[in-house]
Amino acid sequence: MFRTLTARLGKALSGALVIGALIAATPAHAQNNQGTALDEIIAAYERIDREANPGSAGREGDRAALRRLRDVRPETTQARTAALAALGQRLARIDAAGLPADAALNHALLSRLIATSVEEAQFDFDRIAFQNDSGFHTEIDYYARTTNIATADDAEAWIARLSATPTFYEQNIANLRRGIATRFTQPRIVVDRVLDVARRQAETAPEATSFMMPFASMPTTIPADAQARYRTQALAIVRDRILPAQHAFVTFLEHDYLPAARPRIGWRSVSRGAESYRFLVRRETTTNMTPEQVHQLGLSEVARIRGRMEETMRAAGFSGTFPEFLAFLRSDPRFYATSPQQLLEKAAEIAKRSDDQLPRLFGTLPRLPYGVRAVPAEMAEGYTTGRYWEGSQAQGVAGGYMVNTSHLDQRGLYELPALTVHEAVPGHHLQIALQQELTDLPYFRRNSFFTAYVEGWGLYSEHLGEEMGIYRDPYELFGRLSYEMWRACRLVADTGIHWMGWDIERARRCFAENSALAPHNIQTELERYISWPGQALAYKVGELRIKALRAEAERALGPRFNVRTFHDQILLSGALPLDVLEARTRAWIAAQQAAPRP
Repeated sequence: MFRTLTARLGKALSGALVIGALIAATPAHAQNNQGTALDEIIAAYERIDREANPGSAGREGDRAALRRLRDVRPETTQARTAALAALGQRLARIDAAGLPADAALNHALLSRLIATSVEEAQFDFDRIAFQNDSGFHTEIDYYARTTNIATADDAEAWIARLSATPTFYEQNIANLRRGIATRFTQPRIVVDRVLDVARRQAETAPEATSFMMPFASMPTTIPADAQARYRTQALAIVRDRILPAQHAFVTFLEHDYLPAARPRIGWRSVSRGAESYRFLVRRETTTNMTPEQVHQLGLSEVARIRGRMEETMRAAGFSGTFPEFLAFLRSDPRFYATSPQQLLEKAAEIAKRSDDQLPRLFGTLPRLPYGVRAVPAEMAEGYTTGRYWEGSQAQGVAGGYMVNTSHLDQRGLYELPALTVHEAVPGHHLQIALQQELTDLPYFRRNSFFTAYVEGWGLYSEHLGEEMGIYRDPYELFGRLSYEMWRACRLVADTGIHWMGWDIERARRCFAENSALAPHNIQTELERYISWPGQALAYKVGELRIKALRAEAERALGPRFNVRTFHDQILLSGALPLDVLEARTRAWIAAQQAAPRP
């Protein structure tokens, strides 16, 4: 799973988009006028987006953005939505058929982003400001751990962000209060997890907080007296303003939010829950699939993957039953690290083996490296097994493959290869770092995020691990299949909980009976799906579409198929909705077929 501060966008448009097919009939001067109008709209949209998302803007070197946090006041959101709606109307007046291919794609994607954002605004999702393992209260912690101070201006920018943090808390708590007033809240199971993290944050000594980490190592080009002044100034902000804000958040959760937590875990129990869940399914999958269709896809994938898992179990020489094999994997000490350092070192070793195989499968690789790091201890209890944190070439920060080193007896080493190729390479780091480096694309496309594409690529990368030789025995291959089963069960569980009214125990059975996931991980994942409806649906839907496109290209091109060129085709336009990806890939296949044979 990829950690992002970018809004999840992507409304399904009717019909597949055919890019760049209707240009010749339009006079050049009309194309120029239309292109100029589009460029102006893109510039206006990007100004709005940079203002709304200082995290992504700062990663690209926007110095002013590095001093800010998001403004989540409802009046700000309303004004932004109105401005986006006006831009959408201007876009609609442009004849996309008269644009060059690249501009037509920009027009299609921007139209989609704006339409989704405007539709999303009606649901006022800001009233729920956290999931089980992340939220506004961990956002500044993420910035702290990915901020590099190389200059005096960097130090002053970070201090400005620290100064903005108490207001950020106040705005989000106000939104949560609106959620209480409108009965739009998270259930108790989620609030308890967030409260545990909030207490840990509030109880940390000022000098030991993550907020002070950027000041741990400053270059000698910043004079020693200035370094001391920055640290003193920051420590005062943390002690006198941020920690009181964190204590206030704990008190609010304990006395106000917990009593108002919704009694049922399913999203349909909130106001307009059925309508907004259908929207979330469309947004996260970038398809027009219904919840019922997603559920059925999950059931069919569970059956298919289970068959291959049974075969792999036999290949491992195990003669017992499937449940007995799962119990064996979950309990045998050989499959578990004995220290956090050992787990990190094993993850790093797998990552380097994966690095070694990349040139064979990819024609273009990113410049930005990544590191293997432990999930911060204060958030590890309810955090996923692993995650990717974006880096920034402009800010001198590598990408981060974050490994959860808590509960070592629940982190099976047979799962670690699949986790590594998903979160690091060829998964999230490769795809996201490449997208960040596509400087010929406009800013909004370098920072766009369509969950089905991004997470679909991550899951497809687990499949690529087989071609790369990453899974070295039947146990590790079973671990990969178990991870694929995990994503299939997500389709079943998410729709079961939020659409069909399942309780958590019914949802748990799919994971417990069909995967080797440890009980702690299953519980953490279920809490995540409860707190974040729809997001879990994107992985399988995206992976299946990418695999289908590759199979289509292999059939159509035969011996002319080149996997490195295919992967470049998939990756080098940035994140795309699945129908756009499909249309562009089929156009690429046709072009490859028409090209002269060497």
